[in-house]
Amino acid sequence: MSELFDKHGGFRRLHSFTLATIVQLDTLRFCRKFLTFDHRELATKFYDPKGRQYDQMTQAARSGRQNIIEGSERSATSKDTEMKLTDVARASLSELRGDYEVFILDRGQLPWSVHDPEAKAVNAISLDEAPFTDDMVHESAKHALEQRKKYARWLDSDDAVVVANVMLIILGRVLKMLKRQKEAQGQAFEETGGFSERLMTRRIEAREQQRNADSPDCPQCGKAMRRRTSAKGEFWGCSTFPDCKGTRPV
Repeated sequence: MSELFDKHGGFRRLHSFTLATIVQLDTLRFCRKFLTFDHRELATKFYDPKGRQYDQMTQAARSGRQNIIEGSERSATSKDTEMKLTDVARASLSELRGDYEVFILDRGQLPWSVHDPEAKAVNAISLDEAPFTDDMVHESAKHALEQRKKYARWLDSDDAVVVANVMLIILGRVLKMLKRQKEAQGQAFEETGGFSERLMTRRIEAREQQRNADSPDCPQCGKAMRRRTSAKGEFWGCSTFPDCKGTRPV
């Protein structure tokens, strides 16, 4: 019998989720550190007197991570919803990347070139696989913090432009991962269908089992028989057809 529900909820093992967690944590740190308005520090603080930039950036970071979670959980019953939520995660993180880019430009500087030594160093960082056993939430959080340490020399900088540049690179990496995830989700849907299709298949299988519950044995091979229909009406046919062509009248 076909599987009714897709595997779901494995988001904690995704590199995209690990990086999205780092993005949310460090966007909160960035906003507290560099977007808090202080009239005595106008030379170093970003001017955001009403906190709108703070709210938009922290909400975009949260949306990216949370939609990865929700999409993974919803994949059990809807591949379509999973793909849509993965796309929402990408859109939110793309918006956040735009905020970091404008922050750098507003300081009269340019984002790092891909040829910049610092950019190359950040791009060269590889993530470890998540070593989970039986304590998923605890180990997932620990794993994210361990991976953050690889970026700490830039993320803990007192130079806001340095932090913003590293966040741009990390966000670009997450966006590429989410794009590949969405493509893989689309391919899986194309190959295996979604919950609705499998539910219909399950109903047909159950109906067929019910119809054949009292089937007789094949007079030729002794295997179970199935109801079949021909131009002359219903009859019992061997379930191993065409290997065996035994029949009985209904």
